[in-house]
Amino acid sequence: MKEVTIDNRKIGTIHEPFVIAEMSGNHNQSLDRALQIVEAAAKAGADALKIQTYTADTMTLEVEKGDFVISDQNSPWVNQSLYHLYQEAYTPWEWHQSIFDRSKELGMIAFSSPFDESAVDFLETLDVPCYKIASFECTDIPLIRKVASTKKPMIISTGMCTASEIEETVTAAKEEGCKEIILLKCTSTYPASPENSHIKTIPHMHDLFQCPIGLSDHTLGSGVAVASVALGASVIEKHFTLSRQDGGVDSQFSLEPDEFRLLVQETKKAWQAMGQVHYGPTKAEDQSKKYRRSIYLTKNVKKGETLTRNNIRVIRPGFGLAPKYYEMCLGRTVNQSIEKGTPLSWDFI
Repeated sequence: MKEVTIDNRKIGTIHEPFVIAEMSGNHNQSLDRALQIVEAAAKAGADALKIQTYTADTMTLEVEKGDFVISDQNSPWVNQSLYHLYQEAYTPWEWHQSIFDRSKELGMIAFSSPFDESAVDFLETLDVPCYKIASFECTDIPLIRKVASTKKPMIISTGMCTASEIEETVTAAKEEGCKEIILLKCTSTYPASPENSHIKTIPHMHDLFQCPIGLSDHTLGSGVAVASVALGASVIEKHFTLSRQDGGVDSQFSLEPDEFRLLVQETKKAWQAMGQVHYGPTKAEDQSKKYRRSIYLTKNVKKGETLTRNNIRVIRPGFGLAPKYYEMCLGRTVNQSIEKGTPLSWDFI
């Protein structure tokens, strides 16, 4: 499975990186803002726009204590209840059609992450071209089987997953008839640090699972994403917002439009730079070969004179004998008179 096709877009290492703008909850419960995000993402060069399909009730229970309250002091959502967080972040289902339609109008592929079976059934009515599985749902095998049964391509984030857990998920998807799978290396902290990204895993995942591999990136900036392309990532997913100053549940680790545009440009350059194993001059370098060093006459010499360090030198340009012959030429006599500035040739010796 060297490449996957989503809505006529081929994805794999021989193709330009497929860059996904994740809106998540950055619409701040405004459809107008959501559509502005779609437009800004398209203008920034995103290939796809992704949202999330759930409600607070399909995600968790309305409980405001104990396990249902975020206690991690490093979390941007510390002390919030899960229910309240998902109420704030969810994208109303009645917005989906407008968001998808506007994305398509602007040339982007539009799809979503379902978080339960009802979300899959709903997204099927909108004829989405593929599905994204979030990291926290990667081990939800019933959900994996439900999505895979649509026979549409699946993009699966693997944050926190062991190799065996990924294998279980991939096997379940294939058993239900999914033939096209993309796995994303992901670090499920928000934001994530470069040190915890471990993107050397990307080529290992490619060898292990024999499918396109990408990166769902929660780090700040674009450096990790660019590096991942050099390691074989063919998909980059980044959270996207109009402005971090406007707030929002995911704003702290989201890229603004100018940053996202740079991400698109730099990941494309990284992909172009990969090329293939190559030694020797490229066609573009042919004209530069003349600026190598070579052996030139530094003084006028007459027929029969001896070549010495006083009348030949290794200099630029490169039209004379190669520098490696310099010592061999010293002490030889010339068979004709030669002017200063003439490139030395075997014909003169």
